[in-house]
Amino acid sequence: MEGYQQQQYGQPVKRYVQTLDLVNDPEAIRTYRWLHSESVHWKEIRDGIRAVGILEMEVYIVGDRLVMIVDAPADFDWDTAMARLATMPRQAEWEETVGKFQRSRPGATSNEKWTMMERIFHLYNDKDTAAQPVNPDNRTY
Repeated sequence: MEGYQQQQYGQPVKRYVQTLDLVNDPEAIRTYRWLHSESVHWKEIRDGIRAVGILEMEVYIVGDRLVMIVDAPADFDWDTAMARLATMPRQAEWEETVGKFQRSRPGATSNEKWTMMERIFHLYNDKDTAAQPVNPDNRTY
């Protein structure tokens, strides 16, 4: 595995990570992957994502589990951007199209389908001053 090259933005950024499950059907997953390929993915969707201020969006897959990574400027407001994105050209049509392959309710927006993940680890450095979490069961690990 060579890894994936990351863009440099020249500004402070923040990252959001979300997850979503697909219908557990190999043909449905194949079609979902195809819909997200560079040659098939709808330009209006990419344009809308950029228009709301998202710098980069990546989706990864393992089995029927998706993980989406979104990089945005440090002052980005997720809720405002997602509300605006839902109104962008062809967005509702796109959500209806891909929704057939996702484990979600019919008519759900992208923001309603994807579940925000909580970061539980990063490569802490000596300057990190976050409070130490409480050991819930007082065990030594």
